Amino acid sequence: MKTKPENDTDLRIKINRETARLPWSELQRHFAQGTVIYVSEALDLVDVAVRISHDDKESIARWMADGKLAKVLDAQAQAWSEADAVLWTSVVSPFVLVQPARADGG
Repeated sequence: MKTKPENDTDLRIKINRETARLPWSELQRHFAQGTVIYVSEALDLVDVAVRISHDDKESIARWMADGKLAKVLDAQAQAWSEADAVLWTSVVSPFVLVQPARADGG
């Protein structure tokens, strides 16, 4: 039986270890390839990565409908470039999930 996303502790630990803060400048080539996905600060980046890994279509569709998960737009990319932004990142091949760091440093 397949593990449910919320119970996949091993994958959650692996993704958490591989999550890092990167400057937008290092992510631009992925953006050019169309593989960078914005994750709202309202969501837990690791949870989103786990659910994408599990192909949790229901959660993904809901987040997209709510505007909490979307391909990064040109305007957003330009703003991050101009701000020299550093973003939390998590790779779920072929995607790179990015989330702005919260003002409190989280």
